Parts: sequence; C-alpha cells; structure tokens
Amino acid sequence: MGRLKLITRGIIQENPTFVLVLGMCPTLGTTTSAINGMGMGLATTFVLILSNMVISLIAGLIPAKVRIPSYIVVIATLVTILQLLMQVFVPSLYETLGLFIPLIVVNCIVLGRAEAFANKNGVLDSACDGIGSGLGFTLALTSLGLVREILGSGSAFGWKFIEGDGILAFVLAPGAFIALGYLMVLYNKFVKSKIQ
Repeated sequence: MGRLKLITRGIIQENPTFVLVLGMCPTLGTTTSAINGMGMGLATTFVLILSNMVISLIAGLIPAKVRIPSYIVVIATLVTILQLLMQVFVPSLYETLGLFIPLIVVNCIVLGRAEAFANKNGVLDSACDGIGSGLGFTLALTSLGLVREILGSGSAFGWKFIEGDGILAFVLAPGAFIALGYLMVLYNKFVKSKIQ
C-alpha cells in the first residue's frame, strides 16, 4: 500500500472518530472550542506518529507475552515528553486540556494503531499510518469543536462574531453528543460514501 494511501485512509476511510468511533472520551470532553479540539488532536497525533515509529523499530525484540505492556510503556514515555513540552511552550492549552493529556496513554486509537499496524510494518509506513490517523482525529475534533463553539458561544477559534450568548446546551455534554451525531451522519453521507 502506498504511503499517501496510508495517510488518506486514516483521514477518510478509517477516520478514528467519524467511522471507527474510537477515542470518544477526549472527543466529547475537550471539544468545547475549536482550539481545544485542535490542540488535543495535534497532541494525539504527536504521540501516534512517534509511538508507531518506535514500536515498529522494537516490535521484533518484544516477546509476545509482554507485547501490550511494552507498547503502553512506550506510549506513556512519549506522553510524558509531550506533557513537559506543552507545559513549557503552550501552558494555557495544557491547563485547559488538563487530565485528557495523560489519558492519551490509554487512548484506544494509539494502542490500536500500534497493535494493528506498527508492529507488523516498517518505520516509514508506520509513521504515515500515524500521520493519517492523527490528522483524521485532529480534523474530527477541530470540526466538532468549531460547531460547538459557533452554536454555543457565537465564536470561532476565539473570535466572537455573534453578539450575545449562544445555545448553552452546545457548550455542555448533551451538545457534544448532538453535534457529534450530526457530524457523523454528514461525514458518512457526503465524504465517506463518495470515496467508496
């Protein structure tokens, strides 16, 4: 499979959020704004790419009995590095995302790609798979955050363009479920169906 196809597969055909319905905890919890959604998506992408590459490199050295714990150690190490980098370079985003950053360790997207792809393929292919899945996740979280931010507060990426308050439900958890449901329907009707 070509590397470009690996990337587009993760974005479109196997989008982690809209198609595979994985990683719902950060999807619903962090998308109160487009910036938060994008930040969480990019943080997960960072971990996905590097964990796929490292696991691809060491897969032949890991005994089958300790495969999953070994992957979790690799992922946890990368998440710790990510946390330290975010605390230094984007402390406000780090504070906003809070507990969801350490939870990347147990995000089923990251561990799933390690198990399903990285341990069986080369480093570059694994990196491309991580890029595709990460970008698909980032686009989904950003678009969900954008919809919730527009409807909930009348702003986009922090820029207020509608006076007054928005619909409070979209800032809260019920709005996340409603917006995600409609975005999944639209995605599967207009995007995924056109490619198959």
